[in-house]
Amino acid sequence: MSDGLWFWEEFTENLLYGYRVKEFIFSGESRFQKIDILKLGVFGKTLFLDRKIQSAQIDEFVFHEALVHPGIITHGSAEKVLIIGGGEGATLREVLRASSVKRAIMVDIDGELVELCRRHLPEWSQGAFEDPRAEVIIDDAYHYIKNTEEKFDLIISDLTEPLEGGPSVKLFTKEYYSLLREHLNEGGVITVQSGSSDPFYHKFFVSVSATLREVFPVVRPYWAFIFSFNMPWGFNLASTLTDPLDLDEDEIIRRINALGLESLRYLTPSLFLSSFSLPGYILSSLQKAEPITEENPFLWTESED
Repeated sequence: MSDGLWFWEEFTENLLYGYRVKEFIFSGESRFQKIDILKLGVFGKTLFLDRKIQSAQIDEFVFHEALVHPGIITHGSAEKVLIIGGGEGATLREVLRASSVKRAIMVDIDGELVELCRRHLPEWSQGAFEDPRAEVIIDDAYHYIKNTEEKFDLIISDLTEPLEGGPSVKLFTKEYYSLLREHLNEGGVITVQSGSSDPFYHKFFVSVSATLREVFPVVRPYWAFIFSFNMPWGFNLASTLTDPLDLDEDEIIRRINALGLESLRYLTPSLFLSSFSLPGYILSSLQKAEPITEENPFLWTESED
């Protein structure tokens, strides 16, 4: 190993990743989490929360296009969008790329993180925070959704995995997804960042899918390979009406053009469809997965059991 400063991420007690650091941009703590923003030799600027990688400059567009645009395309004409989490502003950026969107509300519990990302990671938001269609609310998402009367065409959950004692544990439960469905307009869609989909650490991914199936008539898990995460990553799309697999490639192309999304760097029409094709080990686990509830919450540290 070459000399220099290295940052170590303990993914689990059995898996350790090392990154060579070119520059420490910020290191500190908010009320809710440890925050490190580093410039790495391969990934460029990179955000770590509680010493776990969240987003890297080299491929954040892959993650955020995969999270946002399957839902945007499946709905086809979403005007009002709710983003839960997404402190870097890149999810908001991708939502606002769709010409149909007239209003986007982003709710994040950690205002300190949002400000740090605006200051140190402007490449992520690219002016999205200043867009007149955008509104940023610093609040607990559970509190927000229980107290708002607003309804949305699309809800995007861009939260960290549920760690013991963390604020996101109750935001992956059947009860919470039931609340979200109540705040969807007719034909509404939700997409959820759902953790790793590799052969060993995919229990959370399939558990989120099983939980959404308790609430929504259409649930489609899908995946993308995220280079900076060193593994394939899982997402779930749930809909009150439209099944994305009912869309053929011609219709997907039509919707992409109508929404002004021709310049997407990752998601192509054929990739949209193929991302819902899952390997046998995931399909097998989906059949056995149990829903997550407030009485039986999921803690990501248990996912290796």
